[in-house]
Amino acid sequence: MIISKKLFKFKKIKHGFFNRSGGRSKGIYKSLNCGPGSRDKKINVIENLNIVKKKIDKNSKNIFLLHQIHSNKLIFLNKYNQNSKKVKADAVITNIAKLPIGILTADCAPILLYDYKKNMIAAIHAGWKGAFKGIVPNVLNFMIKKGCKKNHITAAIGPCISQQSYNVKENFKKKFLKKNKKNAIFFKKKKDKLYFDLPNYIKFQLKLMKISKIDMINIDTFNKKNNFFSARQSLNSYNDDYGRNISLIMLN
Repeated sequence: MIISKKLFKFKKIKHGFFNRSGGRSKGIYKSLNCGPGSRDKKINVIENLNIVKKKIDKNSKNIFLLHQIHSNKLIFLNKYNQNSKKVKADAVITNIAKLPIGILTADCAPILLYDYKKNMIAAIHAGWKGAFKGIVPNVLNFMIKKGCKKNHITAAIGPCISQQSYNVKENFKKKFLKKNKKNAIFFKKKKDKLYFDLPNYIKFQLKLMKISKIDMINIDTFNKKNNFFSARQSLNSYNDDYGRNISLIMLN
């Protein structure tokens, strides 16, 4: 479990970014696969989620997970809808204690947010599509409407695919430049190949929203040495599926 130093200093929350170690799954899902949407045995995924839950807090409620769809949609959890199932969205926000909210990734970026005055948390799933569609500003604008202040919010961008591993096509770059010519800074060419910088694109969006307390956990999920599930690595290995890493945050 990897911890954000900037989030760790807040005693009213618990959080963690998990890699693929310490679970029950076998084969290509070895071992801490937390993705119910994978083709892993359901009992293994359930056991893995219980392992993660116990590491965060033995007395917490069950982990709230989304049916992620690479969108800019979010859900705010309150006492009336906290038991909702299969919500199609890519971010969850709550002020409910003892309710761990989770994001599943396999190269996309997990982002955890905390407002220490309002005592509100958020977990965001941001691949290039979600980031491009504005999931980050959508979540921040919602939190601000709920009374959060930008200078009270700390953001942690968790392990995801790094620029050196994220090879993209020219049409991909054109899409970003059409939206904003300044996006050119997130692309670089090396040996006639084009690479995209997802984590810094997300950091740029946070800064545009005047979020200054940002922790970037620079761990590349594509690099096998880091022991994370990676959709791109699975594709390179000709596997027909892959496991999911989980990132969690919870109010005590």
